Parts: sequence; structure tokens; C-alpha cells
Amino acid sequence: MTSWPTPVPLTWLYVPGDRPEVVTKALASGADVVIVDLEDAVAPDRKAYARAATAELLSAPPPVPVHVRVNALTTPEAEQDLKTLSPLPGLAALRLPKITSPSDVAAVAERTAPAEGGAIPLYALLESALGVERAYDIATAHPALRGIALGEADLRADLAVQHDPALDWSRSRVIVAARAAGLPSPAQSIYPDTKDLDGLATSSAHGRTLGFLGRAAIHPRQLPVIERAYAPTPQEVESAEETLKAATTTPGAQALPDGRFIDPAVVAAAHRTLTLASRPTRH
Repeated sequence: MTSWPTPVPLTWLYVPGDRPEVVTKALASGADVVIVDLEDAVAPDRKAYARAATAELLSAPPPVPVHVRVNALTTPEAEQDLKTLSPLPGLAALRLPKITSPSDVAAVAERTAPAEGGAIPLYALLESALGVERAYDIATAHPALRGIALGEADLRADLAVQHDPALDWSRSRVIVAARAAGLPSPAQSIYPDTKDLDGLATSSAHGRTLGFLGRAAIHPRQLPVIERAYAPTPQEVESAEETLKAATTTPGAQALPDGRFIDPAVVAAAHRTLTLASRPTRH
């Protein structure tokens, strides 16, 4: 399996696996990660073609990391997806939809473990009330698991809710579960209206306050909005630099002249801010 440079990803672009020309454009879109979808975005009679096209794409390393969302593990298509794609050198990770238990993750990890270079990184998508309820158990299911995230469209249907604030509890639960398990902060779920960029910006700003880091997209026009929403502002960068300078000059807890209090947690947050600020800007 190929290793890619690992700046902190903020943009994750979904593309349908049965449209190779769209996948090619996605690879040049500036997204940090491209997610080829073999599940919901592909009609049943196109599954085999999507799998074959994706296998051709991943026969050599693509220019950016490519994750593949396989079909639900309860379907016959999933076994074919795993068998066909797991050995390929261009595969960066597998995304597992509709996960409801740790055993789902463990089964795939064991199934794909013989891959050259180590276990294939896995990401679990929690798309039901049961998945959210078991978020921490799923997040700690196997060392190959590198992240968890919400699938909000299916979750809305399962919870029978329409208004966006009704999902905030589930969002927070998944964020806390990921961090408690030592996983990265999850990326926010997609914003379904590709033309409402103001709504996307507002929603992304809210997601950032909850603790998400970055966001999935379904159209390239959404990428710069997401990047701006999640990248540190100049004011945040300046504050982080001041914090680290003060911490270096006078180690230990202290109060700055402007009233800000510095302790190890604040210093760690400042380091995270500057790490994000140093990532290449793609848009």
C-alpha cells in the first residue's frame, strides 16, 4: 500500500464510482481526500461496473489519497468490494457504511489484514441510532480503525427528525467517542444543497464549534467554503503564536497582560492551531 504525505485533511470529496470521468476531475479538484462511493451513489445494476472502474483507478497510486466507501457489509456486493479492492496499491483506506457494532469493524479488519504493508486503514460510518449509541465501542473495535463519522441522511430517517439542531446530540456523542478512543476529531457530514454556499458556511461554522475537523463534500464548489470555515483565522494564528512565545519564555501556568490564562492545555491547543495553519492551502 502506498503512503501519502499526511497534512491534516479538511476536505473529503465524495464521487460516484461508476463515473470515472468525474473521479478524474475530483482528483484534480484540490480535495485533501477523494472518496469513491460504491454504495448509495451507484444504482444496483451499475455496482459491478463501478467496482471494476475503481479497481482500474487504484491499480497505481493516484495523486491524492483515495478512500473507497464499500457497500453495506450485509450485502453480497460488500464481499466482492473487499476482495477486489483490498490488495490494490492505490487504496488509501476503506470506509464502512452503516456500522452498528464493533464486530462489523473487526470482521473487515481481519478480512483485509493480509494486505502488504500492514492492515488497511478503516473508517466507520455511524448512520443509525444503534450505531451512535455504540460509538465508543465501535471507535475502539480494532487498531486498523482510523476514524469514525456520522452519516446524517440515514440517521435523520432513523430518528424521524427534520430540523438540523435535532442531530447535535448525536454529533457531539460521536466527536467525544472519537477523541476518547484516541482517534482524530471526525469530519462533519455532507451539506446536501450544493448551491447554498452561505448555508454551507453557516453549517460548517457551527460544526467547528461542536468539535468537528473538516467536512465531507459532494461537489467541488463546496471545497473552498469548507476550507475557509475550518482553517484557523489570522486572529487565531496570532493568538496561538503569542501563547507559544509566552510559554517558551516563562514555562508553567501564567496569565498574559491581556488577561488570557495559559496552561498546558492552552499550549497544546495553540500547537494544533499552528499545525492546521501550516497545511498547504488548496483553494
